[in-house]
Amino acid sequence: MRTILVLTFISGLALGQAPTRITIDQAIDLAMRNSPTIKATRTQIDQSKAEETTANLRPNPTLQWDTQFLPFFTPSTFSSGDINQASQFDVGLGYLFERGRKRQSRLKAAQDQTSVTTATVADNERALKFNVAQQFVNALLAKSNLDFAIQDLKTFKQSVDINEERYKAGDISKNDFLKIKVQLLQNETAVATARLAKAQALISLRELIGYQSVPRDYDVAGDLEYQRLKSTQDELETMAINQRPDLRAAKFGVTAAQSQLTLAKANGKQDLDVTALYSHVAGTSSASFFFNIPLPIFNRNQGEIARTQFAISQADFTLTAAEETVRTDVRNGYEGVEDSAQIVDLYQSGYLDQAKESRDITEFSYRQGASPLLDYLDAERSYRATELAYRQALASYMLALETLRQAVGVRNLL
Repeated sequence: MRTILVLTFISGLALGQAPTRITIDQAIDLAMRNSPTIKATRTQIDQSKAEETTANLRPNPTLQWDTQFLPFFTPSTFSSGDINQASQFDVGLGYLFERGRKRQSRLKAAQDQTSVTTATVADNERALKFNVAQQFVNALLAKSNLDFAIQDLKTFKQSVDINEERYKAGDISKNDFLKIKVQLLQNETAVATARLAKAQALISLRELIGYQSVPRDYDVAGDLEYQRLKSTQDELETMAINQRPDLRAAKFGVTAAQSQLTLAKANGKQDLDVTALYSHVAGTSSASFFFNIPLPIFNRNQGEIARTQFAISQADFTLTAAEETVRTDVRNGYEGVEDSAQIVDLYQSGYLDQAKESRDITEFSYRQGASPLLDYLDAERSYRATELAYRQALASYMLALETLRQAVGVRNLL
């Protein structure tokens, strides 16, 4: 279903008829496709693969030649016979034979580094997904608050109209009616504030998913919702250990460090330089072979070997720290979800309905003259505050769930 929605959305863009409402999955997909920051980060993988090509290259052969004893300063002696008998001509071809499997070790080290880079890029994508989801929830909250503010304003206007008729009929005092009008101003201000908050939330979201990805008048699809988490903390920890890209990067880092040690040991082996030389001297042609290899008396790459050994220890400690961080993130995220769920449960257990019922009873009682105006206005404010707090609790729960998704490294937790 998600794939169909995304394809439909992309088709709409291609036809210039992009829908004005996007889901959270579409927002994330658009961010993954259009974020310039992620695009720039992904080039690191291509750069790393290019370094694999460099690491796998063999040494170039060496071509050398020379001409000696040419009579440049006695031109009169220039003749083919004199040059053939008195001058010397040499042509040689040399090649450096790498010992210790240096090329294979370089390639393995480069490939392991590519694995680290790929996992690191995936971790950056994980962070972007969280930022998009977080901003999307903020947009949903702003949308919900605006919808409630508009509906509450509409309801209160009806109450104002009724009380205006009561004032004209002499049922209430002018002072009471003015207090109701002042309360109406607060409701209208709340609508304006909510409209601004929604506009800013959509602008911030559009920055993450790409300004060209959606039209200016786009909106978010969906509502604030409450879905209890079914997975246990242990299940989520196991999932995170297997899925978190930053932990995979740390594991690959250990392998990469070991590859660097192997390469350092290979670089400690001395290479053999072989040259085959053809010479023509005094009318005679001959062949010569030269072999050149350094003697490993002082420099055996001891320093780099020692450094890479310490680097392996560093990578092991980094991996341990990464595992502990993953477990901590999951446990904190899980506790955050459970705490937010308890707050939502409190509202849904009856407090939300009770606030509305109290407002309705007080309003009816006030219209019948059994309750003072201040009680009615106080009940109205209490109801509005409870509704807004409930929406904030839903948003906090969804944000806690997104934090847990980021901690685990996957989006499907329910």
